[in-house]
Amino acid sequence: MFYSHLMTALSTPRPWPRPPVAILHRDLDRPPEKARITVAGLVLVRQRPGTAHGVVFITLEDETGIANIVVWRSIYEKFRRAVVAGRALRVTGQIQRESGVAHVIAEQVEDISWMLDRLAQPNATPPARG
Repeated sequence: MFYSHLMTALSTPRPWPRPPVAILHRDLDRPPEKARITVAGLVLVRQRPGTAHGVVFITLEDETGIANIVVWRSIYEKFRRAVVAGRALRVTGQIQRESGVAHVIAEQVEDISWMLDRLAQPNATPPARG
């Protein structure tokens, strides 16, 4: 019984728990330079190179691609817990493009890991889309 319930839960596709107003990563080429946007996704990589003077670089992934996040020291200090511990983040900031690569310069960082925990519940209703 448990096994069949588990297999059903694993094989049933669930919609990605997209937070309200988050742009898909595949669409990061659409907003104009310096537009204020929100992205959300799973944290793939956090980097804090010693040569970056306290800047943290985060790579987020959603179901459509990746987003590169730049977190300046002052923003890191303000949202430290989310930046360090979040498994999934929602980041709001300005989009910046250089050499064909888009970066989001973080202004606000929110830990949305609770959405992942909710997906693990067998009969959970996905969070509402905004």
